[in-house]
Amino acid sequence: MRKYLMIVAAAGLVAGGAQAATKHGRMVGAELMPMAKVSLATARATASKARPGRITDQELEREGGGSGLRYSFDIVSRGKTYEVGVDAKTGRVLENKAEGKNPD
Repeated sequence: MRKYLMIVAAAGLVAGGAQAATKHGRMVGAELMPMAKVSLATARATASKARPGRITDQELEREGGGSGLRYSFDIVSRGKTYEVGVDAKTGRVLENKAEGKNPD
């Protein structure tokens, strides 16, 4: 039952928040999507599992560490914003930390 609830919750986050982190209706880094092996929906579910909360921003970017291509999510949890990075080629969580004073 718990697994079912997690799947339903993840699906809701994906459906409800797909436009939460876009600029003018388009995700920042959308042009890099063909290089990603992990879908945005899977990366969102992975990030939400690593840091439960509300995704407020998302992007796909080239960044050092892992494969060099990652999804980056800002997640508000317990009143604080966290950045969770998910490798776009392996699906591994690369980063899960509180945003600093000067977020990207």
